[in-house]
Amino acid sequence: MRVLVQGAGVAGLTAAFELATRGAAVTVAEARHALGGNASWFAGGMLAPWCERESAEQPVLDLGRDAADWWDAATPGQVTRAGTMVVAAPRDNGELERFASRTSGHRRVDEDEIALLEPDLAGRFRRGLLFPDEAHLDPRQAMAALHDRLADKGVEFHFGADASAVSGFDRQIDCTGMAAGDDRLRGVRGEMLILNTPDVSLSRPVRLLHPRFPLYVVPRTDHRFMVGATMIESQSTGPVTARSMMELLSAACALHPAFGEAEIVETGVGVRPAFSDNLPRVEARGNTVTINGLYRHGFLLAPAMARQAAELVFNQDKSMELANETDRQRQSA
Repeated sequence: MRVLVQGAGVAGLTAAFELATRGAAVTVAEARHALGGNASWFAGGMLAPWCERESAEQPVLDLGRDAADWWDAATPGQVTRAGTMVVAAPRDNGELERFASRTSGHRRVDEDEIALLEPDLAGRFRRGLLFPDEAHLDPRQAMAALHDRLADKGVEFHFGADASAVSGFDRQIDCTGMAAGDDRLRGVRGEMLILNTPDVSLSRPVRLLHPRFPLYVVPRTDHRFMVGATMIESQSTGPVTARSMMELLSAACALHPAFGEAEIVETGVGVRPAFSDNLPRVEARGNTVTINGLYRHGFLLAPAMARQAAELVFNQDKSMELANETDRQRQSA
């Protein structure tokens, strides 16, 4: 089967992997001239289904709990399995209790254990939650690794290409996000920073709870940290606003004051497509299957959506083969 995947974000790359693994001849067409620059490029990369359940529906946990295993198998060496730490200042202990009541898969940690797990946070927080089964990855490195793995499987990539410029496919999978033109989608703007400081070391993502502006900090390589993220109901792709910059930096400094002296290496904005219920959908229309609405859970939910899309593509093909065989039998009779 020949399948065209439109879009080389996280949805498109994971769909291409599932299809190629099942034996399809896959071509990926991406409007951008290189990998990256889309919403996936500015993601946190947290594979944290139990934490996300605090503000998401149960399907996010159900669909995302195997994501770390999927990424580990598809991109060996890219996943760090160190869990997630959630902390709050003593004055915001109510936020920690609320978070604990809405989630599962965690255990409580005291000041001594926080210091043991994250020495640079020693003495800064008295209580926290550890989600030991969660993981994280660097989205850019993971996407590059998945691209290379796909190329090794014979997947063809066409960058800077409109999907209409390539033809001759049995099926298509549309993974173009907001560009799909689905009027049911809304854009949710997420702003992020990448900071560099040799004065802070973290082993895992840390979420700092605050009643007005919760924050997460995800460690990258070379003393870099991804700090995010806002959730603004907007499709604007303009630069990070001054207000968001100040709030992100203020929250980062509340986690550790050394972030006040960090270099701001990069700022970024990603507009994430979302349906009204904030849950993703895999849908079939004729010979086209769409994956969309990943919202803020791209790397967490893309593997499950890719599996659903591949099953739909192949099951649809089997249904058509059965119908054609039935027609041939009727004609011969």
